[in-house]
Amino acid sequence: MNIRKIVTLSEEILTEGGRPVTPGARVAIAVAVVENPWAGQGFVEDLTAGIDATASDLGALLTPKVIEALGAPVEAYGKAAIVGIEGEVEHGSALIHTLKFGDHYRKAASATTLLPAVEKRAPAGTVFDIPMKHITDATIRSHHQSVEVRVADAPHPGEILIALAASAQGRPQERLAPLSTEQ
Repeated sequence: MNIRKIVTLSEEILTEGGRPVTPGARVAIAVAVVENPWAGQGFVEDLTAGIDATASDLGALLTPKVIEALGAPVEAYGKAAIVGIEGEVEHGSALIHTLKFGDHYRKAASATTLLPAVEKRAPAGTVFDIPMKHITDATIRSHHQSVEVRVADAPHPGEILIALAASAQGRPQERLAPLSTEQ
């Protein structure tokens, strides 16, 4: 795995809707920009070798970084793969939609639900939203949220940007009724 750069971001929302958010709503993102393991090979039928060589290491690398950047227990989480324009969306999907990648995060966060994801092919500097859901119950509406991310110089055409996102709570000032009220 060839890593060009790692980016960690965090934010704390202190006001929403003109009202204080107490405590502040914390969100964090950890990003690795890596060489696409299938770059320059044309169409690769079996992606297993690249998955085996890359996915678990990426999960092990990014998980502690996003948790440390959050600085609080993870309540909502998500992931992303943005593939440079010389790759295929399937290349990013191959790295993040495997237990070799996601189980690092699930175990560290004591999570039981699938990680919501976004994946797409895009040029460097593309803005993308990482969806997040509650770590143990994807029907908890308060934790349905997303975080906007942009890495100005990534991904290069032969790279993949892989990211994990975490939130320490639901949306600031959330006030939707539970899903059970509509069933």
